[in-house]
Amino acid sequence: MDGDLASQLSELARSLQGEQDFEATLATMVTAVLDLVPGAAEASISVVEARTAISSHAPSSELPATVDRLQEETGEGPCMDAAWEERIVRVPDFATEVRWSALAPAAAGAGAQSMLCFQLWVEADNLGALNIYGSIPHAFDAESEEVGLLVAAHAAVAFADAQQISGLKEALATRDLIGQAKGILMERYKITDQQAFLLLTRVSSLTNTKLRAVAEHLTSTGSLPGQS
Repeated sequence: MDGDLASQLSELARSLQGEQDFEATLATMVTAVLDLVPGAAEASISVVEARTAISSHAPSSELPATVDRLQEETGEGPCMDAAWEERIVRVPDFATEVRWSALAPAAAGAGAQSMLCFQLWVEADNLGALNIYGSIPHAFDAESEEVGLLVAAHAAVAFADAQQISGLKEALATRDLIGQAKGILMERYKITDQQAFLLLTRVSSLTNTKLRAVAEHLTSTGSLPGQS
């Protein structure tokens, strides 16, 4: 590996480790792609859920988000192929591409020229992909793929870590919210911690409302869902 590239990747790894925010982590990845991958003009991270719904994260411009929307509408494209069928998909020129009869002309019409797509992770019917766009046809070569694959490997690890951090923060926030709601009920009705929790879960069941939502409603309005 080129010494300068190795140094830049090490710096990327350090910066990703320092990020605690999910979207900030993705934005750091995209910035690194634009700095490191030869031919890269635009980039984004795509998340596909249930093999159909595609969300575009940290897009460097409107183009990546537009292409993601077009892939969702047509149900085909390089992101889908990179995620489930191939680890890397290269699109030399959208204007002459024949693999996706509906997506390719639409993407070309939106301004997409060339593209590299790397699989980040696959979990059941959900996946993540790193998308890199060139400003001209045939913008990417073997070096672009090699460097892109290295960056994608770092990104995949950081993506998984960021998801865990995001999930942990959400769990902690939910715990704190439920704790506040229990405190309100304990003070209001002079009941124990366990009785307050049982009351929250009972309201959750009766109103078909998630426990977190019940707690949030109580702490923000002072009343339980269903109370006048």
